[in-house]
Amino acid sequence: MDEIFRNQVFEIIRMIPAGRVTSYGAIAKAVGYPNHSRHVGNALRNYEEDFPAHRVCNSCGQITASCLDQFTRKLAAEGVEVKGHRIVNFKDIFWNPLEEI
Repeated sequence: MDEIFRNQVFEIIRMIPAGRVTSYGAIAKAVGYPNHSRHVGNALRNYEEDFPAHRVCNSCGQITASCLDQFTRKLAAEGVEVKGHRIVNFKDIFWNPLEEI
């Protein structure tokens, strides 16, 4: 994976406010690669413990990461409710980097 792409993805994710979520696709669009949402997910395979990866989900508001329980706990601590794998009120708390940066 290109290190510049990864750095741009991480920079966007660090900007997501607590209590808000965004999608892999929205991040891909924000860094100029609209059809590379899977690459955004791949970039998130390695990150520091305090990195807010839990604020990223798929375009339907579903948590697809293998650490569902950990992400659910972190989101709950920020006031975000998750039922099953899905973020409740996803559209209401969605953070669009193209509109909010």
